[in-house]
Amino acid sequence: MKANYVLVLCFLPLFLSAQYDYEPSTEHPFGLPNPEAPSEIMDFAPMIGECDCKSQNRNPDQSWAEPVDMVWRFKYIMNGMGVQDETLKADGGHSGSIRQFVSDSTKWYVHYYSNWAPTTTLSTWEGTKNENGNIVLYREQKAPNGMEGFYRLTFSNMSEKGFDWAGEWVNPDESIVYPTWKIQCAKRTRSAHFEEMKEAIIQASQNFSKAYINGNLDGIMNSYTTDAKIFPNNREILDGEALKSYWTPLNNGTKTLHHKITSEEIKFFGNYAHDYGYYEGKTQNQDGTVASWRGKYVVVWRHEGGAWKMYLDIWNAIRN
Repeated sequence: MKANYVLVLCFLPLFLSAQYDYEPSTEHPFGLPNPEAPSEIMDFAPMIGECDCKSQNRNPDQSWAEPVDMVWRFKYIMNGMGVQDETLKADGGHSGSIRQFVSDSTKWYVHYYSNWAPTTTLSTWEGTKNENGNIVLYREQKAPNGMEGFYRLTFSNMSEKGFDWAGEWVNPDESIVYPTWKIQCAKRTRSAHFEEMKEAIIQASQNFSKAYINGNLDGIMNSYTTDAKIFPNNREILDGEALKSYWTPLNNGTKTLHHKITSEEIKFFGNYAHDYGYYEGKTQNQDGTVASWRGKYVVVWRHEGGAWKMYLDIWNAIRN
């Protein structure tokens, strides 16, 4: 019996790895298509990743509203067996969909949700990729005058550079088409995505330095996650109130004149990033003399509340 347990334990890591081989990862932040999935999983391949989009709705007077900036993000989920997308609008309207292809019906089924219209039952669209290379989805919906018909969603002009999207009401034979919503999207490159996140962390470091120089305790604490931990020289690991107490400015006549953080490397791991480099500063003492100092650091950042914040902060001084 013991030998059987050993055999199971030996195969367990391989089994777990196989379960998650196609999930989003550092190397593939938007996941990969599972080769065991229906071949139609590749219908959405051009959209996988992030796009910067312009979204426009039709006004009641039939004119088009001003475009709203939007990020549209697609990724593979369920170990590469399905597709999920989310839209993040500048006006606060966010939504998303879970997309699965059902081979028995040869159709995509798309379950839609939105922060503006939460519901206990997700609306469902269904459709396929047509001979023109467009993905067309339908849901039954009457016109305002009571006419039977459908709301039709169309992904078109799909390429690695982006895609177009249109929402239209159509009658049953599609001889009447009334557009109500249109979106144009340009694909972000992966390198641009990471550069944007790296710049956000560098800016967060600069914000910490500014708060530290100014003795702004709220600004310092806002640089950390709610469960952050710091590792000062010759001290225990500090968190919570102890962390706050450590950074509380001392009214002893000293003043921080300069503080700068220079990162040597930032790498991302999902919602985490590691960052290491050097820091430097100058302090004016009570007697008016100025002392310079520098050191090295390692920070583990975590994306929290829409911003990058320090989760683990480790540093030590370098002798002059």
